[in-house]
Amino acid sequence: MKTVRVCFLWHMHQPYYTDPVAGSASMPWVRLHATKAYFDMAFLLDRFPRLHATFNFTPSLLVQLKEIGDGGVQDLFLEHARRRAADLNHEEQAFLIRHFFSINWATMIRPFPRYHELLVKRGLEIDEQDLQRVARQFSSQDFLDLQVWFNLAWFGYGAVQRSPRLSALRAKNRGFSEEEKLEVLALQRRTVQDIVPMYRRLAERGQIELTTTPFYHPILPLVIDTEHTRRARPDLPLPSRFRAPEDAEAQLRLAVEYHAATFGRPPQGLWPSEGSVCPELIPLLRRIGFRWLATDEGILARSLEVAQIPWHRAQLYRPYTVGMGGEDATIVFRDRELSDGFGFLYHKTTADVAGQDVLRRIKQVALDTPQDNVLVPIILDGENPWEHYHEGGEQFLSHLYQALSHGTLDEGDSLRVITATMSEALAATPEIPHLPYLHSGSWINQDYKIWIGHAEDNRGWDLLGHTRSRLLEISPSLPPERAKAAWHELYAAEGSDWFWWYGDDFDTAYKEEFDRLFRTHLRNVWTLAGLTPPDLLNHPLCEARRFQTRDQVTQPLSLLRPTIDGIVTNFFEWRGAGTINPHPPLGAMWKAEGLFSAICFGFDLEHFFLRLDPATSLLSQKADLGIECWLQTPAHSYRLEMSLASPDHYVLSERRDDGGWQEVSRSARISWHQVLELALPFKEVHVEEGQILQMTVIVRRDGLETARYPRHQPAALSVPGPEFEATVWRV
Repeated sequence: MKTVRVCFLWHMHQPYYTDPVAGSASMPWVRLHATKAYFDMAFLLDRFPRLHATFNFTPSLLVQLKEIGDGGVQDLFLEHARRRAADLNHEEQAFLIRHFFSINWATMIRPFPRYHELLVKRGLEIDEQDLQRVARQFSSQDFLDLQVWFNLAWFGYGAVQRSPRLSALRAKNRGFSEEEKLEVLALQRRTVQDIVPMYRRLAERGQIELTTTPFYHPILPLVIDTEHTRRARPDLPLPSRFRAPEDAEAQLRLAVEYHAATFGRPPQGLWPSEGSVCPELIPLLRRIGFRWLATDEGILARSLEVAQIPWHRAQLYRPYTVGMGGEDATIVFRDRELSDGFGFLYHKTTADVAGQDVLRRIKQVALDTPQDNVLVPIILDGENPWEHYHEGGEQFLSHLYQALSHGTLDEGDSLRVITATMSEALAATPEIPHLPYLHSGSWINQDYKIWIGHAEDNRGWDLLGHTRSRLLEISPSLPPERAKAAWHELYAAEGSDWFWWYGDDFDTAYKEEFDRLFRTHLRNVWTLAGLTPPDLLNHPLCEARRFQTRDQVTQPLSLLRPTIDGIVTNFFEWRGAGTINPHPPLGAMWKAEGLFSAICFGFDLEHFFLRLDPATSLLSQKADLGIECWLQTPAHSYRLEMSLASPDHYVLSERRDDGGWQEVSRSARISWHQVLELALPFKEVHVEEGQILQMTVIVRRDGLETARYPRHQPAALSVPGPEFEATVWRV
């Protein structure tokens, strides 16, 4: 009898959005996908106990599910959702107007009349400069309903069926109360908490297999050696060589350890990030204990081509061994057309038509494949497709699961079609042929171009390599826990997702935020290692798009003559100063830390002046905070340090060639009463008329950075000369 084993592998993944130093996250996608895809997929499978499948969880996702479930980390969207609608300030209102429609409009807004009404009221297209105007048109009840609907619409069919209260709230449609909003958010957190136990129960009863990916989802062949790029794309310009096979092994070992601690047993299989493989990866897998891995059919075709073996699709539906004897592993190749249909095709048609097409394709594979044991690997993203399906894909998957569970494709004693976990299918395969060559590439175009080769990608790799080199030098001298934290931040920066958005391959409205998160992880490495982060980490890697307006820096318009007494003596004392807005730009992907109500800077012909107006929250925690003002001249870098516990002087230091700091001077030209004011002679930092002085204000708590102004890149001012006021005079 010919037996066809259909092997679903659903890959669940999110990049590591959490900033461990700040203890918060900017992006909400782990929390929101949890209430839809992660919960739904287990909930639905539980209704079909005869259907077997494999689920792949990246450890970086599992960590964040735990952080959210425990309440230890809140994301920026959740903080805005929790805020009482009547108490929202202008910036928070703009944030909701901009971001709380970040959802599939066709399937998750239009079905709900009130949510769709709010979208129409906002407008289908909106410019950043219009956010405040549009926000004024929304009432407090509008904002409250928007807060509720953004979270309520993200619940999938599983959570809605389990919690009838969600259906009742959807039926209510409008006029929600603050108590009902908190009820929705509580159900959301409960759903997140239930996800891992649900999958663990399914695994313990043998219905699913749970597998993993390298911890922070890096492209392992590039971590092993970026020169592997040349095997598939010798034409690409590359960064300075990055070679860290020990990091690749660490990402795998950490993944196994965390997976075993989470699910009670180590994984047998691996979905390498983005299906990226190379021959050097295979020995690592055997040493760590993996029995099998999977990648894309294009890798098989290229591998057979090099081995001079003619390619035909029947070769796809069987496993292979790859690697040298004793260090080999079993490898499976996904059916690309069938797998991609789930992600990109079937949401465009009806559930029954889509289900029948899957069954037709499986039946055709059974007919076209000569061997008696046929393995059909359907491998794809398990979270993102369902936003595009009406009903979240429930009808489509139910139709398909029902047919496969009840042997719809069976033909008497000649054909049996069943579902199996990947390990079950491999164990049932009597003979597994050896693949003499393994191509180096990913599931996308069988190369690594998405993550390397563009100028932005390459700058990222260079920063990653520089940071790793310094950490390698200093980590033996660090306390073990601090070294561990620094290495984890480096591993997080090795993740593929940051590089996915660099370059011109893909674009997103959140590109700048992904860039900032990548640089934040790298900056954390330096901070945790007790080192000063290089200035390059303060500047975006991707092409600047409105950063200056987002940071809202205004330049000085006149020379200042302030009295450094910590008191705003009169209105004219700081009139004409430059400013840095300490509040987030309207709708921005970061929040105001509430430390300053205003930041002013300026100069006379001999001095640089800085004024910081404390917010109420800063006054209550000033003993724990320190402030630094970094100044970059054409030739040197300087740092002004002051303690808020005793702001009677500041220390000026200059960065040495080895990255350390050398004290230059101390000055009492600083005072804090109502505001903090200081004066620094230009001669102390060796700048002259017309030269550019770049400035960043950093706030630290216990030595760790908690805020910086401006957020994205330093403010730049030109050192004035005698004609300054004449050149900037205006009516």
